[in-house]
Amino acid sequence: MPITYTNAKEQTYFLHQGRTKTGNPTYYFSLKRDGHLADAIPLGYEIYENPNGQVFLRKIPPQLITDAERQVVVDGMSRYASGEAYKIDVKGTVLAIYLADQDRHALARFVEEYPSDTQDKERMMQLLQRQVHYSPMLQFILVDVQQRLFAAQRYCFRGAIDDWINIGLPNTLAHGVKTFVKHLGKVSYFELW
Repeated sequence: MPITYTNAKEQTYFLHQGRTKTGNPTYYFSLKRDGHLADAIPLGYEIYENPNGQVFLRKIPPQLITDAERQVVVDGMSRYASGEAYKIDVKGTVLAIYLADQDRHALARFVEEYPSDTQDKERMMQLLQRQVHYSPMLQFILVDVQQRLFAAQRYCFRGAIDDWINIGLPNTLAHGVKTFVKHLGKVSYFELW
């Protein structure tokens, strides 16, 4: 039985197996069903879906960020972020918050004004939400494993220096979430240094 994975956009990916020039096995996901499909995930690997729905096979990374720490961010987003559409991604020592590039309230208004019945509007809203793109806006980097201290960074949008910049000193994750999450989606975000 081939390995398949359906992402958040309801696209089904198929795990393909090939060979490198040296004869070693190689694996990749594709939306195409044809080709040599793998019937098992190689030992030590897992399926990973990034915030924008791309699917990859990757080595299972060590879990450096705990589930409880991820939950601190989820709780903080619901408490401080004013209903922003978001996704959380954890890679190594980085816990990143991605925000939707499209305004979901504007999408809802567009669908509501569209002349159609309720069932069509619901389907249209679901289709539009699947196409939403997410961009990284805020990240917390574990800088002290013993004390569980995190450095906060926000993404800087200044043309030639599009990159992460530090905002504040390392502190507990709960402190960083309470201090910085409330700025997501607001003009004050761009004033964080």
